[in-house]
Amino acid sequence: MLRNPVFILLASLISLSAHPVPENAKWLTYPGEEGPGKGKHIILIAADQEYRSEQAMPMMAGILSKHHGFDCTVLFGVNEKGQVDPTMPVYPKKGQEDEFKQHNLPGLEHLKSADLVIFFHRLLTLPEDQLKHIATYLDSGKPIIALRTANHGFRGRIPYTIGEKSINFGRDILGGSFMGHHGGWHREATRGTVVKELADHPIVKGVSDIWGTSDVYRTYKEGTSLPDDCTALVWGQPLTGRSPEDKPNTKKEPLPVAWFKIWKTSEGKSARVFNTTMGSARDLQSEGLRRLVINAAYWGMGLGDKITPDRSVAYTGKYEPRASGFNYEKLGVKPQLPAAFRLKK
Repeated sequence: MLRNPVFILLASLISLSAHPVPENAKWLTYPGEEGPGKGKHIILIAADQEYRSEQAMPMMAGILSKHHGFDCTVLFGVNEKGQVDPTMPVYPKKGQEDEFKQHNLPGLEHLKSADLVIFFHRLLTLPEDQLKHIATYLDSGKPIIALRTANHGFRGRIPYTIGEKSINFGRDILGGSFMGHHGGWHREATRGTVVKELADHPIVKGVSDIWGTSDVYRTYKEGTSLPDDCTALVWGQPLTGRSPEDKPNTKKEPLPVAWFKIWKTSEGKSARVFNTTMGSARDLQSEGLRRLVINAAYWGMGLGDKITPDRSVAYTGKYEPRASGFNYEKLGVKPQLPAAFRLKK
């Protein structure tokens, strides 16, 4: 029996408009509305323990989907109860190594449908099958964005080699890993300044007033510089306190806090990479920093010509991120199901 062509057309349209990841209590999905990103899928990974990625990534997913048209999925690090749990240890206690529990990031099999991944994780110990999903994406030639602690996102190796070289996510792919707090940890904020020679770069179109409460990371040895394949885009000056009005700490030189590069995969594909050592949940209260990251998403996917300086980067709901830190009880941080982190109107 011949199928009704109208039904076939409707089914095709529904298929084209459907979110690429099915809804599930283990993660959050955000269907893209109208915008330049229509038809593209961004996965955001929230799995750090200090800088409230579990609040920041749903907020960013809401903006990218509502104002820019991207389908978005937020994947979380969860505990054995399926709760988003920043309190999970990253190191085993001495003498209790056998009791250490691996981390868990459900949904990584959906990386195959992603056009871009935004990583915000820290010192994870993941099962091998989950690491393989990540390694496959990293070698796909698709773009990568990394925020704050992602440059030391894995406690051990990832199953990714090129030739005989074992690939390190921070040093090799991103262009630098965490080497220490250049600014005062939880004492000195960061003021970002765009490199003058790159003021016309698509990633900084419409970007101004980059500021955040987190401190400047050092990612290379004193007296050296970023690797040759990295282009510094924003320099970060440590301030004397944690307020945007605080003066620069002139005893400390500015260091790069955002840069871009090209990552060459095992098959010679070219993946666009954007890394910023800023990006805590409170850093992202800075409109300038939000726009920087969103512009980088466009650039990474080859949509640089679609960037406009005035497209909205406003919150899509109530956003009141908790302070960074490990004093979970004092800060009100506790394990919760993923649905708790969707911004409320």
